[in-house]
Amino acid sequence: MIIPIILAGGSGTRLWPLSRTHYPKQLLKLFGDVTMLQQTLLRLKGIPDLAAPIVVCNEEHRFMVAEQLHEIGEKNASILLEPVARNTAPALAIAAIHAASLAEDPILLVLSADHMIRDVDVFQQAVNNAVIAAEKNHLATFGVQPTRPETGYGYIKTKKI
Repeated sequence: MIIPIILAGGSGTRLWPLSRTHYPKQLLKLFGDVTMLQQTLLRLKGIPDLAAPIVVCNEEHRFMVAEQLHEIGEKNASILLEPVARNTAPALAIAAIHAASLAEDPILLVLSADHMIRDVDVFQQAVNNAVIAAEKNHLATFGVQPTRPETGYGYIKTKKI
């Protein structure tokens, strides 16, 4: 079973004035008729063996997130609240603990709610390939080919499998 974890706890400080603390970019309609959070969830439609998503968000945004899930017909999602933003690792840890309570040894598909992915078919094929790797106990990551070193994001040394 694949459990999508959507990290939607961003604080909305880097896209000001559109995005603000009380209205971060993942809750905005920046690229079409649905928000970035909604796009993230909608691009999962059609991926096999997918469980209901877990959305991790700031406690302050819980009602907006719940409304946006409702707008796209997502009725079974879990919403986990961060009382205080502590970045990716703690948000992912609590979501992984919750996922482990839902299924034995699930595959976690961790996604940011504020990424723009135009080619859904390519994305879904990448997910399918990553699932095959994960089923063989490999860690799969998605990313953009870097154009320059960036210490703010860290480095990943890759190996073809």
